Amino acid sequence: MVELQNPFKKITSLDVALEQLHDGMTIMFGGFGGVGSPPTLIEGMIAKNLTDLTLIGNDTGFPQIGIGKIVSQGRVRKIIASHIGSNPIAGRLMNEGRLEVEFSPQGTLVERIRAGGMGLGAILSDVGIDNEIVSAGKKRIELNGRTYLVEPALTAQVSIVYAKKADPYGNLIYDKSARNTNPLVAMAGNFTIAEVEEIVPLGSLSPEEIVTPGVFVDMIILSSGVNWKWAWE
Repeated sequence: MVELQNPFKKITSLDVALEQLHDGMTIMFGGFGGVGSPPTLIEGMIAKNLTDLTLIGNDTGFPQIGIGKIVSQGRVRKIIASHIGSNPIAGRLMNEGRLEVEFSPQGTLVERIRAGGMGLGAILSDVGIDNEIVSAGKKRIELNGRTYLVEPALTAQVSIVYAKKADPYGNLIYDKSARNTNPLVAMAGNFTIAEVEEIVPLGSLSPEEIVTPGVFVDMIILSSGVNWKWAWE
């Protein structure tokens, strides 16, 4: 993994960003049904022929939308998600034993991601405690007269997120519902790459509108197909 010489020079190209991604990695992605997933990075991952991946995210998208493009091509060994129902190819691969799926209830999943980003080891949850799929193999703990499942926190070697705007320091704002899980995913990656629609000069973003502080972002690329010019040129 390339270490940036200057932590404040985060804007780079797709090719350089893809140097951070390799076969067999654990990659966390933002998005909900494809909305809010980084399309340029996903296409780049496909072009690079990445395989044997472990993915962590809300769902498997659709066969030709979002992260579903990667899943549908059989490039994923395991995925941790809340559901895969929108992608029938993912279901078929799971039933054929070609895709390992760890299901986590949606609220529990995002809290596990949040815990990973905050440096916690796990959370306690009673959601799904009577469900064999959800509770299988998980430790139980008694606290204040109630039983909880110990849900391990989730982190990834690399997180990929999608945002509306970024400044050169990596401060991010999102577009409406496309925000979804992206802020939490950005926190939980050991290395986070943000694909953005627009890069604006420092000082252009109000502190009140910044959702993801730049401290969580290591690289920024511009989404393909966006016409832009450096605002400070």
